[in-house]
Order: sequence, then C-alpha cells, then structure tokens
Amino acid sequence: MDKKQFLEEIDRVIKVGKFKDNWDSLSQFKVPDWYRNAKFGIFIHWGVYSVPAFGSEWYSRNMYIQGSKEYEHHVNTYGNHKEFGYKDFIPMFNAEKFNADEWAQLFEAAGAKYVMPVAEHHDGFQMYKSDLSHYNSYEMGPKLDILGELGAAFKKRGLELGASTHRIEHWFFMGHGKEFESDIKEPLVCGDFYWPAMPEPDHQDLFSPDPSQEFLEDWLMRTCEIVDQYHPKIVYFDWWIHHSAAKTYLRKFAAYYYNRAEEWGIDVAINYKHDAFMFGAAVVDIERGKFADQKPYFWQTDTAVAKNSWCYTENNKYKAAKDIICDLVDIVSKNGCLLLNIGPKADGTIPNEDKEILLEIGEWLKINGEAIYNSKVWRVAGEGPTKIEEGQFTDSKTTVFTSEDIRFTVNGSYIYATVLNFPDSGQMKIKSLGEKNASKLPEFHGIIKDISVLGFDETPIWKRTEEELSIITNNVNSEKPVVFKILVD
Repeated sequence: MDKKQFLEEIDRVIKVGKFKDNWDSLSQFKVPDWYRNAKFGIFIHWGVYSVPAFGSEWYSRNMYIQGSKEYEHHVNTYGNHKEFGYKDFIPMFNAEKFNADEWAQLFEAAGAKYVMPVAEHHDGFQMYKSDLSHYNSYEMGPKLDILGELGAAFKKRGLELGASTHRIEHWFFMGHGKEFESDIKEPLVCGDFYWPAMPEPDHQDLFSPDPSQEFLEDWLMRTCEIVDQYHPKIVYFDWWIHHSAAKTYLRKFAAYYYNRAEEWGIDVAINYKHDAFMFGAAVVDIERGKFADQKPYFWQTDTAVAKNSWCYTENNKYKAAKDIICDLVDIVSKNGCLLLNIGPKADGTIPNEDKEILLEIGEWLKINGEAIYNSKVWRVAGEGPTKIEEGQFTDSKTTVFTSEDIRFTVNGSYIYATVLNFPDSGQMKIKSLGEKNASKLPEFHGIIKDISVLGFDETPIWKRTEEELSIITNNVNSEKPVVFKILVD
C-alpha cells in the first residue's frame, strides 16, 4: 500500500464530505434507528491470545512482566521468552474448526441483532486481510479473512456487522519485553508485529509518553482500512483513544467514517469510553457496568459471559443466563443496549458454557422480545428497592433483585412491566401504575384496558387502586424475568 496516497485519500474524503474533522461538525451525528432498536449484540474476543488461554486476553503483555503469573506459566509451559515468544503462538492459531455460518446461526438463535468481532486487539494481530502488515489472519495462522467471512455469514441472517479495534494500546503493550532478554528487541520498524513496544506509563491512563506521529498515522490507516474493506455498521474503540495525542487522528477517523457511510448509504455509529469523543458525536459505552438511572441519550454496556476474562481461558468463571437477562432488561429500560462478549477457543469452536448461556437468553427473547426490541423508554425506568451500582467494572458482583424490582418499556400501544424476580405467590403490586398518579402530572394517568403475561396461557386477574396496580396469577412460575403486557388507552 502507498501510505502517503492513503493518507491523502483520507484528507480528500474529509474535505469533500459533509463531516469535517472538528467537534462542531461531528456533533451532527445521529444514532441510527436500527441500532436503537437492536438492543442486544454479541462481542467476540478471539485471537492469538486464545492459544495459551491463560489469565486473560492480556496474555501478550503480562507474559513479559517478570514475576507475573503469566510470566511463570509461560516459562514453565513453553520455555524462555527468547526461544519462544508471543509471536510463536501464531502458527498454533489454526482455527481448524472455525465455521462462520455456525457462529452466525448461534448468534441469531441467541436473539442478537448485531455482532462485534475484535478486528485487532492490543497484541497487534489483525483478524482480517490487511495491506499494512503481514501479521494478519489471512497471511498467517488460520490463513483466513476472519472478519470478511463473519461479515458474509452475518449478512445472510440479517445480523449487522461491527468491528472493534484496540490497536492504539499496542503503543506500549509489548514494551515490558525489552526489560530482559526476550524475542522483543530492536530494531523494530513500522509493520513489525512487536513494533513499537514503548515503555508502559506508570498508570495506563496517564498521557505520557505520547505516541509518535508515525504510530498514530499507522493507527488511522489501519482503522480506515477496516472501514473501507468491511463497511462495519459500528466501530468500537477501547479506552486509550482518549489520549490527548490521539485526538486529531480520532476526529479524522470519525469524519472519514461518517462520510464514507453517507457515500455508501448506510447508517453507522462509533462506540467510545471516558470522554474520548465530544458528547453527542458518538455513542457512550460503559465497560462491565451501567447507569443507575434512565438517560435521555442512547448508550451501551459492554460486558462478558465470563467475569474474569474476555477471551476463552480454561478457568473462566461464568455468569448465569438469568443474571444477564436481568441486566439486559435493566439496561434497555434506561435507554441502553447490551453488547455481550463470548470467547471462542483457538480451534474456532465456541465453548459449551458460552453456547448454553446464549441459547438460554435466546429462548427468553423468543417469548419476551417485544418488550425489548424496538422498544422505547417509559416515564420511569422502573421501581423497587434494589439499588444499581453505577460505573465501570461493577459487574463482578451479582445484583440480587427482589419481586418488587420491576422495569418498564413501551412498544406501540403497550407498556411492558418486567418483573425481574417473579414471586412464588404469583401476586404483583406495581406502584407506578396506581390511580393516584392520575392527579399527579406528568405521572401516568392513562386507562388500562387489558393485561396479559407473555409466555403463559393465563389471563391475570388485575385491579387498579389509588396505590397500585395489583396483578394475581395462578399458574405463572419462572426463574427468569416475567413480562406483563399492559394495553393502555
């Protein structure tokens, strides 16, 4: 690839397009309707790190930190780092059982509407065909254009393709390998697998040392290459793009991507963390956490089926499907969507634990999906005593909901009241729908005409009083959330 020509093309697209590389222009971005309506997507962390399957997807960094559990595991399992480094896992990453159509079938059965494969993680191995580096899945390892094959399979089933890039952290990700005798050593040049392997900041959120112009231009071209080759509907960025040195290039990418989307007639979005983007220029994402309250803007949670790792490891600690469904309902009621990660094995198979969780979620969505897909927020997100801990990395502890914890959504003529922990008694009291609210504008004062319960062949007995809407069922019993469909006039 002629890099100078590519950079000039990026500038040309920005110059002639609607979107310019400044926040005033990028604030014209509008969240696509398809994205707002989708509510549920699948994240995929799969790459060379799936071969050692130890610790987490950060194995490529941690194996070079002397004294770490990954370092000790590596020496004991594979030998010293000079003779066997991270690059030596690439020929072992064969993906011999990978089948894009089988993956797409599973994700469709799970009820997902969009899928976000990791196109390039911090380790620097591209999971797609690239003209910028030979270290990619088309030329090495599986010798397949993984992102391309997945995109084609998803298209057949109506799943939207996204792509995540965690490339910018590669600036420092392999740097510890220079601290002792290993296979990471100078000279390293642009396009090399380990390049640039700079010293890691004492704290990863510190803005020093600044990434170089050469590295940032390479980052920009890699990200634009993904856009041009695969037309993803969402591009997801991990956290380090909020680095001050990256801002110019980040705005360039956003303008390029949004202009390309206009040119192709597709509606796209960007996910970001922290304040990497000016608010309103892209979609806010919260990693392994959520908001406590309903928001007037659309947002996303990204989390994983496993609590301890994003990629497959032999010791993954899995969440229960019920807990993930409760999180999905809670997030959607607050104007958000859920991006749920799985971690395939190095051979291309998806672990049974991941499959079972996805299929359980899919079974629930088959019955209750009308309360989720295409839904909108109601006057309030919900009611009940359980407090949601707000912020990132709060999902290590399971939230235990009670029978009084209810979440609301609206779809067409119906209010959907989802009971997160259905009581054995079958009796519910919904305070937000009591008649006394009719004299308390702008609270609910509509007329309730009928109530049914999704997935059960029973007509509930209901009565509306000043204090509450009471609902009695005799045969409704479920370990998972139960949805009441309330027709209003």
